[in-house]
Amino acid sequence: MKLNEGFLDSMKEAFALFRNHDSAAATEIVKRAMRGEQANAAPARHENIDQARTHFTDVFRFRRDVNHANHANHANHAHHAHADADVQDRGHFSTRRFANAAGQRSYKLYVPSAYGNEPVPLIVMLHGCTQDADDFAAGTRMNALAETHGFMVAYPIQPQAANTSKCWNWFKPTDQQRDHGEPSLIAGITREIMAQHNVDPKRVYVAGLSAGGAMAAIMAQRYPDLYAAAGVHSGLPAGCARDLPSALAAMRGGKNAKAAVSEPRCPLIVFHGDADATVHHGNAIELMRGFTIDATAREEVSSADRGARRHTVRRMKSAQGVPAEWWTIHGAPHAWSGGSPNGSYTDSTGPDASAEMVRFFLAHPLQAFKAAS
Repeated sequence: MKLNEGFLDSMKEAFALFRNHDSAAATEIVKRAMRGEQANAAPARHENIDQARTHFTDVFRFRRDVNHANHANHANHAHHAHADADVQDRGHFSTRRFANAAGQRSYKLYVPSAYGNEPVPLIVMLHGCTQDADDFAAGTRMNALAETHGFMVAYPIQPQAANTSKCWNWFKPTDQQRDHGEPSLIAGITREIMAQHNVDPKRVYVAGLSAGGAMAAIMAQRYPDLYAAAGVHSGLPAGCARDLPSALAAMRGGKNAKAAVSEPRCPLIVFHGDADATVHHGNAIELMRGFTIDATAREEVSSADRGARRHTVRRMKSAQGVPAEWWTIHGAPHAWSGGSPNGSYTDSTGPDASAEMVRFFLAHPLQAFKAAS
């Protein structure tokens, strides 16, 4: 879908006002634009246009992202397309719908070809803005890993009716609480799959990218009894925003990005590029609050060989012994590390985030960690 020029002008003006600390006026302009009304004030200054395009990309954009981060050649693209199609043919990828008091959401479920009703793990994958289940599955290649390791993958779908850019509403207070709003829908989808299939209740995990990563962080905090571990890629910490202005500040790494201190509730693996211009890398630092470097584990720093991105891995623990891994991808943009060019927001030159998340997840079945009151 193509963006209306009046809508773009409104977004530029709103961002200019936000930069000038007039958040009330900026919010009012956003609300009018979402209703289809054009702002009457003069357009924002030219120097704010690039900033507006950058920081509103992940919240308001309607079009699919061009895969600018991927440098794979045509032969690699054809190879990945064939491999991904082969995975879909072997397993079963179906569309379903879940409804509760908060509304309804469609989702896709991948069941590997070797599934024989034995207890298997489940990974719930939350896509980023402008994406959908098929796009996210293609970009992360998680279904191929499901075939290899024998687990199911669920992809809840955020419709445009719920957010114009199909973002999960991680910045709304009603969508940050257990058993309310979108968290209740995602948890409901998870439980429905567990009721309909033989899922191992001790090996259920949640992961996401960008807005989906922010929602995965919320799910990890609100449902530690349901999810054994969580993966957050280029996301934000739970509770770092309460509305659109504070969401933009958090994405920029501003003072509002700091969430209230909360005890880590389940094992966490975080990936973030330090050149991310959409969600500032400082959000990864905030996600790791409550964890400290594990003195028994050596910090790993890769070398830049064969054109792959350098990265640093820190293995951490909370005071209660909750484990975590923090992957900083040096020079990486706002994209899924090691992803396929068949999906949007992917960076094929980085380490394989999907494979590392699966490794981390399967090593951490559900445990009871003492949580702060």
